[in-house]
Amino acid sequence: MSAKELQGSPSQRNQLESLAQMALDAAAGAGATSAETDISTGVGLDIGVRLGEVETLEHQRDRGMEITVYLENRKASSSTSDFSPEAIKAAAEKACAIAKHGSQDPCAGLADAELMAVNPPDLDLYHPWTLDVDEAIELALRCEQAGRDHDNLISNSEGATCGSYAGEGVYANSHGLVNFKRGTQHGYSCTLVAGEGENMQRDYWFSSARMAEDLQTPESVGIDAATRAVSRLQPKPIKTGTYPVMFNPLMARGLLQAYVSAVSGGSIYRRASFLLDKVGEQVFPDFVKLAEFPLIPRAMGSSAIDAEGVARQERTWVDNGIVQGYILSSYSARQLNTVTTGNAGGVRNLSIEPGDKNFEQMLQTMGTGLLVTEMMGGGGNTITGDYSRGASGFWVENGEIVHPVEEITVAGNLSDMFMDIAEIGNDVYLPSTIRTGSLLLNKLTVAAG
Repeated sequence: MSAKELQGSPSQRNQLESLAQMALDAAAGAGATSAETDISTGVGLDIGVRLGEVETLEHQRDRGMEITVYLENRKASSSTSDFSPEAIKAAAEKACAIAKHGSQDPCAGLADAELMAVNPPDLDLYHPWTLDVDEAIELALRCEQAGRDHDNLISNSEGATCGSYAGEGVYANSHGLVNFKRGTQHGYSCTLVAGEGENMQRDYWFSSARMAEDLQTPESVGIDAATRAVSRLQPKPIKTGTYPVMFNPLMARGLLQAYVSAVSGGSIYRRASFLLDKVGEQVFPDFVKLAEFPLIPRAMGSSAIDAEGVARQERTWVDNGIVQGYILSSYSARQLNTVTTGNAGGVRNLSIEPGDKNFEQMLQTMGTGLLVTEMMGGGGNTITGDYSRGASGFWVENGEIVHPVEEITVAGNLSDMFMDIAEIGNDVYLPSTIRTGSLLLNKLTVAAG
């Protein structure tokens, strides 16, 4: 990838904006009463190495356009990767032809004009990394080698990666909104195997950031992967029972995602949520505050506008454990006879307010119980709240990790689990759209394999 490819230019922006207007004009010409289009382009490089040799080398060059049209209350979409005027016109005409045969939906349509994100703030999300193939290979090799050299118990590798991606795009609609957007993502990952024969365990680690300088060093990513793999050797069984359970930050995100799913508009207006009609009611302990901060500069989850062009803003979703509102797009808001919260496309930088204890102090608070560090299978049932997932992690006694465990199942009901949160750690994992520290629950059913 060249610096020019990754850094964009005013002419590139002008070209994308012109293509967006071309798509809207084509939709209007085909009979649409309103329309929106989302155009994306990007270039990337991904290198994979294994056991000191290059295994994969992938150059990415992506582009696509989606045109969504509305004929009164009928909606349809069409997409194309061909940006020629003829292809754009054909895509718009196809969308309109489909819409003519669609059913009327009074909730369909663009988000309200007064909610559009005019002059959204620059969130500093675009930091191209002028990385050539040889440099990327060297970094990936350093990552893997550091992990393999870290401990004699590392016996094999599933590889390490180094990657970089830069994307630009435009969202535009018939309200006159034209929003240019761009962002970058860079990262390393490493997966290593520890042990021999029947006593083998694998684990991984990764680092991702908008700016290459914000990444962990490749060596530290490899060492973290090795440390995690070795720590899982010699797992021991535990008895089925009800124990305190602590989810590390990566696993705790899943619990908060289950909450988001349950209070999202689609689940609410379909009346398919165990949190239906819970606004104003307590569903967490009173020390829990859950808020969204979509405008954090350079954060992985940041975005100034939602998928419908609505301005995003900071919002508190849970305060003193009490539900403050539902997470809505314009469509789900109309279904509920209210106004969008600017969350078409989901939440951004959803954050649970941390407590004052670090990871080790959280273990001390738990005393004896289960630390969950990996989960498999499905999650919670949004309709009933029932929760059951395969898991692995570590058994803790007197606040100290004593041995790894695997092939267990943790189960409960999300309503009970949310209310049973005892502590929130300050060990927050930041490079994520859901930000949380470790979560300690007073009790949860743990079934041995």
